[in-house]
Amino acid sequence: MRSRKLCGKKPVIGHLLLLVTAGVALLGGCSTPPKSTSVPESTPEAPSNSVSAANNNSPPVAAIPATPSNFVVAVVDKVGPAVVRIDAAKTVRSRVPEGFSDPFYRRFFGSPDAPPPERTVRGTGSGFIINAAGQILTNAHVVGGADRVLVTLRDGREFEGKVLGDDPVTDIAVVKIPASKLPTVALGNSDGLQVGEWAIAIGSPLGLDKTVTVGVISATDRTSSQVGAPDKRIGFIQTDAAINPGNSGGPLLNGRGEVIGINTAIIGGAQGLGFAIPINRAQQIAQQLIATGRVQHPFLGIQMVTLSPEVKERIKNATDGRLIVAADRGVLVLRVARDSPADKAGIKPGDVIQKLDNQAVTTTDKLQQAIEKRKVGDRLPIEFQRDGQLQQGEVELGALPARQSR
Repeated sequence: MRSRKLCGKKPVIGHLLLLVTAGVALLGGCSTPPKSTSVPESTPEAPSNSVSAANNNSPPVAAIPATPSNFVVAVVDKVGPAVVRIDAAKTVRSRVPEGFSDPFYRRFFGSPDAPPPERTVRGTGSGFIINAAGQILTNAHVVGGADRVLVTLRDGREFEGKVLGDDPVTDIAVVKIPASKLPTVALGNSDGLQVGEWAIAIGSPLGLDKTVTVGVISATDRTSSQVGAPDKRIGFIQTDAAINPGNSGGPLLNGRGEVIGINTAIIGGAQGLGFAIPINRAQQIAQQLIATGRVQHPFLGIQMVTLSPEVKERIKNATDGRLIVAADRGVLVLRVARDSPADKAGIKPGDVIQKLDNQAVTTTDKLQQAIEKRKVGDRLPIEFQRDGQLQQGEVELGALPARQSR
């Protein structure tokens, strides 16, 4: 992170005076030196050690202040006890090919080592305590499908955690531990974030507990496709505070120590590119998980792509000119799931959706965001172009089935 130069009217760099030789030496840099204490002239009877004379006549060195030296220290002291390490273990079962157990195969080809029928996959992430009753917010990819969840507090205590619910679509999960009177975080407001604000990440990257990194908010509302996670329904916060494997599920904090996001994603091979789920969205999902253990997401039931000149050209070339898309903007429907809301509304492959709920949609992300803001069962007007003709209809949003993303 590049920081601004702090030298304007030359603020003082240090508060301590270092006493050397016969005078008082001052710290350099952008500082304004205070008046030094005068030293009386030596006399023949005076000791020859001028340093001692200076020490006897100089004011005492100021003590290091007991208060935190900067806002990052204050934030870490405040929030650190509520950040936890999460170790999850999941059993993965493998299907053993029949040949490994076939006597005929083993007779003629020997007895090759068969792969183990099951193995344990372990992973480490982070989380933070949202209430004194022991509820913890983290990522779904940290604890989803886990057989065992071990939560370690900052003071060293360990608890078996129970996953109250996880939502792969938004990558949010809630874990409960059997403890009370726990330290908790303060939740901030992620809707009003501005680029350039301070961002502080706390977690266990690569298993290194209690790690703190600092940066700024680099961007807001990064789409899931931009981040490389098109199956997620989130607008991400981007930060240059270092985030690594193991930071997942930990808090992203503002300069006041309030949680503004959940650290969740990185882009491989990049530097200074980390992403977090906005805390306002995470709270909405967490409340549903706590109440019912699951989240209902509305969906249309289509495979789609943002229409662009390049996409139109590829379609034309792939069909040898038999299919030409007339629209210039909108969301092109590639496939419609059978018996889905879109299928029931009469949407067909090749249609270009241009409006949903009377709002223009020009990208797949915008269409997905418009759907996610509504509820299952909502009936919305939809406008699309087919064979160069504008058509209108109505679609009733359904509940997103498991393993669906649209």
